[in-house]
Amino acid sequence: MGAISPVSIEARYYTRDGDAYICRLCPHGCRIPVGGTGRCGTRRGERDYLEANTYGRVSSIGYDPVEKKPLYHFHPKEKTFSVGSIGCNMRCRHCQNYAISQSFSGKKRSTYKSPESIVEMCRGDGMDIIAFTYNEPTTWMEYILDVRRLAPEMKIILVTNGLVNEEPLRDLIGAADAFNIDVKGFTDEFYVNICGAHLNDVLRTVRTVFDSGRHLELTYLIIPGHNDSKKEIGEFCDWVLSELSADVPVHFTRFHPDNEMDDVPWTPESTLEWARDTAMSKGLHYVYIGNLMTENGSDTICPQCGSAVVTRLGYLVDTDGLDGTRCRKCGAQLPFVR
Repeated sequence: MGAISPVSIEARYYTRDGDAYICRLCPHGCRIPVGGTGRCGTRRGERDYLEANTYGRVSSIGYDPVEKKPLYHFHPKEKTFSVGSIGCNMRCRHCQNYAISQSFSGKKRSTYKSPESIVEMCRGDGMDIIAFTYNEPTTWMEYILDVRRLAPEMKIILVTNGLVNEEPLRDLIGAADAFNIDVKGFTDEFYVNICGAHLNDVLRTVRTVFDSGRHLELTYLIIPGHNDSKKEIGEFCDWVLSELSADVPVHFTRFHPDNEMDDVPWTPESTLEWARDTAMSKGLHYVYIGNLMTENGSDTICPQCGSAVVTRLGYLVDTDGLDGTRCRKCGAQLPFVR
């Protein structure tokens, strides 16, 4: 069973509507009656306020290379203290973490950890990067903001689906140093049928994070027969170029059968290589293949001189081609945070 929290924390971003509450955290805008729970499972109606009912409820803790998030241009080779809770505001049919992301509080084992204890654990292990991941971190925003307040010197990563309203997003931008945002497909039909959300809501989040100047990387999981058409992937690449920048790192990652989509085959290596080649031919500078060992698919190539500045094989990372954040060979300034 879920941990019983010793605190009851009022949620941010809601309004009262008669005998219920309207959650304003994400575009779903759930109407939550007293005793009821929102779609994400992280907001519960109490008599006097809307409660952030997964506050402090930790389902998973791990020690990961930052490249696993995946973030390739943010403190390469460093370790992250990764922590997750329960719940998500999407219902992705292919989610590999569905046991926690699609489980409501009280139905999945969790342990209460105060923000102070999480910060102490991270510091005690000599780490200064906390990644909020595994489930959807935007639904845990009250907890994340408290961790930031207690540890202003630490670096915070959010690995998110991007389904959040603009005002709370700006609070999270103020708390986080880096984002990896999943762009799960590039048609609204895919989002509605596979994820239970809308594409434009996510794209708005991506643009807002990019405009804020926070470090941003994008992940596109290629699912055979669902979001892998040449037209769709090409339009995604064109959007990144026109709305963001050629320097935003993009990760095309390999799908494996899971959850409700265990009858869908693995993504062919040829599809991933084609997607990377297409993105780079269109002008994106930093495009990577994930969840698959390839010869050079995870290497960072200097767009000015063509030398490999960072080479990666799985989570083995060699940064000898970098001089700080510059190419050691030609001196070009590259978009890394170190």
